[in-house]
Amino acid sequence: MSGISKYNEGKRIAFVLLDRFSMIAFSSVIEPLRLANRLLGADEYVWSTYSLDGNPVRASNGVEVKADFSVKDLEDADVTLLCTGLDVELLPLDPDLGKRLRRLNAMGRTYGALCTGAYLLARYNLLDGRRCTIHWENLRSLKEEFPAIDVSQEIFTIDRNCITCAGGTASLDMMLRLIAIQHGTHLAHEIAETFLYQNIRAGESVQRHDAEARTGIYNAKILDAVRIMDLHIEDPLSCQQLAMTVNLSPRQLERLFRRHFNCTPGQYYLRLRLDTARDLLRRTGRPVLDVAIACGFASTSHFTKCYRERFGCTPTEERQSYQWGIAPAARGSKTQAIS
Repeated sequence: MSGISKYNEGKRIAFVLLDRFSMIAFSSVIEPLRLANRLLGADEYVWSTYSLDGNPVRASNGVEVKADFSVKDLEDADVTLLCTGLDVELLPLDPDLGKRLRRLNAMGRTYGALCTGAYLLARYNLLDGRRCTIHWENLRSLKEEFPAIDVSQEIFTIDRNCITCAGGTASLDMMLRLIAIQHGTHLAHEIAETFLYQNIRAGESVQRHDAEARTGIYNAKILDAVRIMDLHIEDPLSCQQLAMTVNLSPRQLERLFRRHFNCTPGQYYLRLRLDTARDLLRRTGRPVLDVAIACGFASTSHFTKCYRERFGCTPTEERQSYQWGIAPAARGSKTQAIS
């Protein structure tokens, strides 16, 4: 965190808004700054919004936000944050934005991203040798596409002059941390209290609820089995291997899965691998064969057969539909929740 001392020198913050950015992540970083100014009785922080062309930008919730400037006017901000959200993988790279971000980095300015913005920083080669985080829905795809980058599951990271945040209310925790660095923890806690935000989280906090909260299941054996499955997507274990790992017989493990998920361990595992494959197809440009192998399928033919049975389309059709913005429901997806 030592490099963030640069943040102490600056109060000019640039928010680069990109199409379908997350409104909650954006408002959660601006509001602490507004309140800090009010409590300090001075305009300690000054911020501006930027878009690629200077025109308003529509957030993922449909609200349009006015941009103060174009990225061509982004010259010398002390902190620059990319604000993104849905479908960040489909955003085109803007040469002006990349050039200006690299210039700010060379000047020692602080830069970073909210929600899914770390993906763009990676594409601009601004995360080399840096530790970063991204929203949990994009974690696996970012790791797959940029294996050399150190991707964390924390809610926010500060690595020298690079700050990244998983978005949502974690943006509030990150900004409160930065305010505390500059003005002390008392001000940060006063801001949090005004927002009725009782527990400021450290960056090391995990993004997701634990498996118990997500599934509503409290059987330790089945939860361990689910965690192990998630760790072995590329090299799936057999039912017998899974059972041995959690100290059960294959028959006992199958009974547990049928009771809690109404399916066999193998069926649950296959759905998990196919859901992962769908995420990679949508969020990366990796060839279908690479996605198949990354999700434990030995051939594209077997992968395609399983994929069509699960989602009602082939992997190639999935990618094409997603890139063209066609909703799955519009093409008769057979996606089902696991009950």
